[in-house]
Formats: sequence, structure tokens, C-alpha cells
Amino acid sequence: MNVLVIGSGGREHAICWKLKQSAKVGKLYCSPGNGGTAKDAENVELKVSDHKEVIDFCKDKQVDLVVVGPEAPLAVGIADDLEKAGIKVFGPSYSASRMESSKIFAKELMGRYNIPTAAFRIFDNIEAAEEYIREVGAPIVVKAYGLAAGKGVVIAETVEEAVDAAKSMLVDKQFGSAGSKIIVEEFLTGEEASILVVTDGEKIIPMVTSQDHKRIFDGDKGANTGGMGAYSPAPVIDEKLFDEIMKTIIEPTMEGLKNEGIIYKGVLYAGIMVTLEGPKVLEYNVRFGDPETQVIIPRMKSDLAELFMAVAKGDISDQQVEWDEKEYVCVVLAAGGYPGVYDKGKTISGIEQAEKEKAMVFHAGTKEKGTKIVTSGGRVINVVGKGNGIEEAVINTYRAVEKINFEGMQYRSDIARKAIDRAKN
Repeated sequence: MNVLVIGSGGREHAICWKLKQSAKVGKLYCSPGNGGTAKDAENVELKVSDHKEVIDFCKDKQVDLVVVGPEAPLAVGIADDLEKAGIKVFGPSYSASRMESSKIFAKELMGRYNIPTAAFRIFDNIEAAEEYIREVGAPIVVKAYGLAAGKGVVIAETVEEAVDAAKSMLVDKQFGSAGSKIIVEEFLTGEEASILVVTDGEKIIPMVTSQDHKRIFDGDKGANTGGMGAYSPAPVIDEKLFDEIMKTIIEPTMEGLKNEGIIYKGVLYAGIMVTLEGPKVLEYNVRFGDPETQVIIPRMKSDLAELFMAVAKGDISDQQVEWDEKEYVCVVLAAGGYPGVYDKGKTISGIEQAEKEKAMVFHAGTKEKGTKIVTSGGRVINVVGKGNGIEEAVINTYRAVEKINFEGMQYRSDIARKAIDRAKN
């Protein structure tokens, strides 16, 4: 089969890297891709927002399957238009994608089907939001209701910080229309984990567990980012807790969607907080996480192309997914200044040396410039190592990280520290 992957991040490079290994894949394209996908696929420049252009390309190149990586194209119905054109697609429909594109839709669905989540209120004017924040107090969470590239969530430790966040979204329009309404919700304490499943709308196949690191600095300090690192498995989720999450969160979510007349095909990601009262949903995503994908996909021993096509066809009943039992760790190398203003065009060195350390190097914000690879985004490189045990995986990953360099490079030095501490206790 010929496959087109849409996206340009580390997630898409990991997907391309895995698809390339499938004997079932003929020609592999990635749009727009990055400096790393150029080695595993043919990068093509498509205006992804122009669905006709994407469809025409697929027909011209006899593309059998489109894999949509990021959330933005799904939120405007690219999966619907591809399916109408007779092209198989891995990714949920417009209506299903509201689980991520509208936090209000997701929250209200959870309320209707008794899915455990944080208590919340919805506001569209700053006066009412400020009054509620001051009444409830801090810590408290303020979220833009729509898509904000993973940056529309503020965990406010003081009332003034929460009010400022609400003003930036509702008044200053920091996230445009995505912040025209906000959700102010209860701050949950506990440990986070990411639960991903693939589904054809009926059957569910769980992925292995993982844990992301959202904050920019060590010790979970500083601003929220798209993710600074991840590891798999997440030891906070044992077998008993995993079964509870499936029964109280994932299965009711799928049933709820069906009851709403929505057939969900693709991957569903639930960000979970493990609280003293049990697991609760922080948020849903309608695509693979980034950087969680970079530690989940390398653990998969099965054929990813076969699984994606089965989902696209609407029947995964004969799919069996096997996993590597080793521990995997991903460290994100980011541009100086990220998640704020950062420079581009910095030459990256040491990638081949890192790969000689038996690490996987997945590109994100990179592009080819002549014979060089240069920075072109905030999160630049993902270094993934593995080991027999989490401590060995961390050592192997950071050994490879030390081989890579570019001007202004920053990264967290404590990825998977919680997992190491848990293993020792």
C-alpha cells in the first residue's frame, strides 16, 4: 500500500520510521515532514488545509491510506472529506474530533456519562470568571476551550495568576477564537499518565502506558509546553488500575460517543490524573501524543501499517498487537527561548554520533539546508533510548543526548526521575 502521513513533528517521524519497516508499505509520503522524515519517506509540500489538493495528490499517487498526525486537520474535517473521496484514513471524523477541539464538548459528554473528571465551570466573560476564581481560590486550572497547540492550559498557583490567565484568553485573545470561552476547573493532585487506545468504533485495542513531562524546566517548573519528554511504561498504572481506567473511563467514553451517534475511528488519548479518589480525566486528545508516540511506537513489535489500515476499514477484530518489554525514554531537545520566542536556522550536530549510541533520533522542528540539518521549530529533536529497567534506559538516552548540539539547545535532565524513584522504593 502507498501511505501519506500528514504532519511535521517528532510524532510523525516516529510513525514514518515504523511504517517504513512494514513489508506492506510501498511508497511512503509525508507532508510537510521535516529533516528526519526526509530519510524515511518522501516529503511533499501540500496545503493540508486545502482538502481538494490533498485528495488530488492521493488519487494521482494512488495513495491507499492517509495517516493524520496532528489535531488541527482533524478538527476541520479532513478525515470526512478523504472518506467521501473513497480514500482510507486513520483519524477520527470532525464530530469525533470535538473530543479535543472543544474541551466543553468533552467535559459535557463526561458529565452525561458519569466519567470521572475535575469539577468545572464554563465562562465567556471575564467578570463572571474572575468572581468564580476569587470565590473558589487557588490552586485552580484555567483552560482555553479550543485548540491551542498544547499551550492553552494554565495551572495557577495563586488567584491573581488564574485571573491573569482568564484575562489573557477572554480579553487579550491570546489564543484567538480558541479562547472565546474558558473552562475553570478543580485542581487535581496526584500523578499523571497517558492512556492511548486505537478503536474502530466498536473494538478497543489498548496501547502501552506512558507518562509525559509538560513543564519546561526540571522539577516540573516553568511554563507548560507541548511536552519535554516521556517514558513507557508508566509504573503508576499497574494492571489493576489499568483495568479500572478501561472500565470507568475508556469504555464509557466509547459508549457515550456511540450514544451520541458518533462512530470514533482512530486513536483516543486520555490524559489521566491518578488521585486518591481514583483515576480522573484531565483531557482527551484525538491523535497520538507527542512525545508519548516516540516511546510507544518503538515498543510495538507488530505491523503498524496493518493496524492503521484495519482501523481505517472499520474492523480491528483480527488485530493482535505485541509489545517489547524493555523500558523506553524520550528526551526532547528544544530551542533556546521555547516555549516563548526562539531562533531558527541553527545548525544541528552530533545526530549520527547519537545514533551510534543505539538511540533513536526522531526529528521535530528541523529541516534540511543543503547538506546540513538546521532548527526550524521550538521542539527540535527527540532522543529515545531503551534499557532493561528504567534506570538503564535513562542512562542510555542521556548518553546519546550529550552527542547532539545546537546553539541555545535546552532540555530537561530529570525525565523519568519519578519512575526511577518509584522503582527504588
